[in-house]
Amino acid sequence: MTGTKYIVVVLFLALALLDGSISSRAQGESELLASTTAQWWQYALSIPTNVNPLVDTTGADCMVGQRDPIWFLEGIFPGGTTTRTCAVPAGEWLFFPVINSVQINAPGVCGQTDSLNVAQLRSLAAPLIDSATNMHVKVDGKSVKNLIRIKSDVFATAFPEDNIFNAPCGGGPGTVPPGIYSPSVDDGYYVLLSPLSIGNHTLHIHAESIGGFMLDVNYSLTVVPVQLK
Repeated sequence: MTGTKYIVVVLFLALALLDGSISSRAQGESELLASTTAQWWQYALSIPTNVNPLVDTTGADCMVGQRDPIWFLEGIFPGGTTTRTCAVPAGEWLFFPVINSVQINAPGVCGQTDSLNVAQLRSLAAPLIDSATNMHVKVDGKSVKNLIRIKSDVFATAFPEDNIFNAPCGGGPGTVPPGIYSPSVDDGYYVLLSPLSIGNHTLHIHAESIGGFMLDVNYSLTVVPVQLK
């Protein structure tokens, strides 16, 4: 994953600097972010529940599974409010969802009967995002404007035995069997932030949608210098 994410960022920056039409650059950036979104879910869903940053209510697990040069931040699964304190290495880009919806083909698991294709999964992911409202992201009290809707690349998902879907599906470890599930897709609004300056920062993420969904996450971030030898 490290190499892929490195290429994503390098190409993303190159696109911003190269001459060319705005539409071409936007299309290239969208394609790269679709790949990064898939990687975000592969990272998040592969981590056991007891150390999974998606269900972390303090920030103690925010470093689990991280790789250079993008640092993944999370909302709270499956919605709600939380406050986290997290240290981030200097120089890391920050990538995180404002609101997102993942759909995974898992026939015979958690109430799914038949196998679902990519088009069917995308149609299931869309309603929550189509209805998203009251979305905002603030860094140090200043609003971030570039909330980008991204439909992920199609990807495969690896679940450990103790995965975050066990409890919503009504049981403990093994309720959703460990293994590789495919295809999987995501739809959502995301932010890619350039590296923050060394020191303390605040990040506030908020979104609402149908069915009473609400997400409100506050981060206290400390950007820490990286010692290079």
